[in-house]
Amino acid sequence: MAANYNNSAWFYDKLSKIIYGKALVRAQVYLLPLIPPKSNVLLAGGGTGWILEDIAKVRSSGLQITYVEVASKMVALARKKDPGGNKVTFINQPVENVYFDNEFDVVITPFLFDNFTEENLQKIFSHIHRVLKPGGLWLNVDFRLTSKWWQKVLLKSMLLFFRLVCNIETTKLPEIERCFKDYTIIQQKAFFADFILSTAYQKSKTYEALETP
Repeated sequence: MAANYNNSAWFYDKLSKIIYGKALVRAQVYLLPLIPPKSNVLLAGGGTGWILEDIAKVRSSGLQITYVEVASKMVALARKKDPGGNKVTFINQPVENVYFDNEFDVVITPFLFDNFTEENLQKIFSHIHRVLKPGGLWLNVDFRLTSKWWQKVLLKSMLLFFRLVCNIETTKLPEIERCFKDYTIIQQKAFFADFILSTAYQKSKTYEALETP
């Protein structure tokens, strides 16, 4: 059975604030001003959808947002959020199973990739990569390990918890940054003592199809 955050939908945001304070929110909001007006946006792993309201604070209208989330209870919560004048299309499926018939100007992946093994991460990355327009922006936020010992302890505890509660498949953090090796970093900032990394990547305007990161 694939990972599914239905079991944690009712407490996910509250738990994150208890552990990380406002760091998870700040890390995601930090990148939102980079979204160009009138963009076609893919939000993969949208969670409870609170970010839709913060996107509206930056771009009050004109965006076409495709919100993809595997957990139906998360989608139900997201539908109650106010996206302003932006149009949101909700898709309740794993992003790797979704066929997109259009390309996106912006991709947002907030804490998506830490759910997967190295092998599956590469497949999902390639799937999303193919629908991002050349020159498009990929706004990614996720955990990373530095030399601080407590990060490994916290990460291991977090992954174990969500493996038990939500059936995530991985027990360690995959090499997320390696997937973006052929992208250009245009903006980056670390949060929560360098444990959380927000990065805006740009796809080359002449990028050829990527089979494996």
